[in-house]
Amino acid sequence: MKHLLSLVFSLLILTVPCNAQGLQQLGGALRKGLQNATQKEQKTDNKAQTQTTTQSQSQQAAKSQTKASAPAVGMTNNGTVYYVSKSGASRGADGLTPATAKKDIQAVLNIIKEKGDDGAIVRVSEGNFLGATNAGYIEISNWITLEGGWNESFTERDPLKYITCIQPGEDQRGTNGSKALIQTTRALDDVMAKQPKGTLIIDGIMLDMGLENFYKPADPSDERFGCPSEAFETGRMEDAIPPQIEHAGFHSDGWIAGNVIIRNCLIANCTQFGLQFGSRCGEVEICNNVFVSNRYAACRISGGDKNGEASHLNFHHNTIAFSWCRDKYMEDMGYGFEFMTLISADVHHNVFVGNNYAAVARTHALSGPDAPIEAKRITNLYDNYYFLNAADLQLPSKGGGKWTNVKCTDIEDMVDEKTLPKAENNLELPAGDPIIEAFDKDYLEAFANLKIISQSSNFNANSASNQFRQAMGMNMQGSETRRVSMYGNRYNFSKALKLFGAKSEYGAQLPK
Repeated sequence: MKHLLSLVFSLLILTVPCNAQGLQQLGGALRKGLQNATQKEQKTDNKAQTQTTTQSQSQQAAKSQTKASAPAVGMTNNGTVYYVSKSGASRGADGLTPATAKKDIQAVLNIIKEKGDDGAIVRVSEGNFLGATNAGYIEISNWITLEGGWNESFTERDPLKYITCIQPGEDQRGTNGSKALIQTTRALDDVMAKQPKGTLIIDGIMLDMGLENFYKPADPSDERFGCPSEAFETGRMEDAIPPQIEHAGFHSDGWIAGNVIIRNCLIANCTQFGLQFGSRCGEVEICNNVFVSNRYAACRISGGDKNGEASHLNFHHNTIAFSWCRDKYMEDMGYGFEFMTLISADVHHNVFVGNNYAAVARTHALSGPDAPIEAKRITNLYDNYYFLNAADLQLPSKGGGKWTNVKCTDIEDMVDEKTLPKAENNLELPAGDPIIEAFDKDYLEAFANLKIISQSSNFNANSASNQFRQAMGMNMQGSETRRVSMYGNRYNFSKALKLFGAKSEYGAQLPK
């Protein structure tokens, strides 16, 4: 495996084109490296066993040092504590003690809403919670802490051992509409707010849409299905995604006029953004999360203050991987993180791997009469690692209509200080880095070998129907077919959890 990683790293020092075909050559080398590594391992069994023991000891020592540090923002809630457990009661329980825990998260959220109990803490034990009537989502209307990862007796908390998730399945198709898995209501907004009205904390909740989405069959024998191998759980994501299952992991209905912390969460397989919301005012901290196989972008957070000074975003210690473009034509979207307007942001100590269009986008900016407002925005990008992204940083076009793509190691030298005042230490992942081994190797290899299998068009400008349409001032019509080796395939939930703590000091650490 060490030889494989060295090979991949040496290839990645080249500029990676921003399209599916540009990754094909890298994928071939990756497969060859896997074969060579396997052959060498078979010839050196005794030596490998010794190295494995040593490596295991080193990894255990490293993991003991990769516990997530306390959030940089000292924002907490200290109100009433409520309890939710799969073994709790639907009726007759007040949720105020472990013995009287409610069975459903939404039931407790409704009690808090009725009481106006801002500052409450909701502790949730392990299990899959699907909201009221198992609709597949929950709605938050108060400033609370939603804290998953507790055992059934609420005596121990470990979000990776006692997994609390919102993981809808086929039964939720059509019951959650356009709602995100966690949705905040307009009750958290206030157009007159100048200061944060409260703090919302989501901690240790695992969000996964992979069992609800529509995918092609997991059949690698038919190229129409975009299934790279038998190791895949699904084929590619379907072309037409019904509106009732095209939604985000976390989304705000309106702006949020307060502080927001999202930490120790998994956000996986979302069809329309991992996190997408607007900040009216306050501090936003997104830290220690794993984002994997989300469509459009893993994280998009906009500011809602017209002067662009009321919100700040601290995005750090996250692992962001395989963010997919809007569709299989792979011509737009597909970002790990997007710098949005009217909000300053610091992006640091993250790991970006295999993002389909760009790891980071700094493409949104105000201009014209709003240029003075834009000048107040401070966006910093520093101390991050990158690997196998179609582009590491994407900027607006310098002319000619195409985006400007910048390699991570060139960011500090090529991007002006007004755009990124702080831009040091954006680096390629080193050869042999343990986080590469933590990824599903079949998924990683298939992404490296991502390619367009075939493309055809039956457009005929001279056909009778198009001649008629043109004469009537209507657009001419035709159709195009594109087949790709993979697109938006489901990433295994359990394998995604292994990315926590895979790299000391960078990316998602072990929850504390």
